[in-house]
Amino acid sequence: MGTIEKLAEKLAFDTLKVQDAIGEDRFYMEVAQVLGAASQSLEEAFLTEVRVRLAEQKARDFIGAKLAKIQSDLEEKARK
Repeated sequence: MGTIEKLAEKLAFDTLKVQDAIGEDRFYMEVAQVLGAASQSLEEAFLTEVRVRLAEQKARDFIGAKLAKIQSDLEEKARK
């Protein structure tokens, strides 16, 4: 992993932590804008890292909700 990828990974991690803490779901775009003014390469790598993490979280949320629904349905059937 090169320098840009390492920096982008760390920035994405830190940015998403702050984003969650402040409740602004587009905060990462503000960070990307600051990065873009200094380094387009780092901005692109950062956005990729953020999008991958956000996509993973959406998938995990979907899986969790699906599992909860299945479990609820099974418990409902068992009560009948």
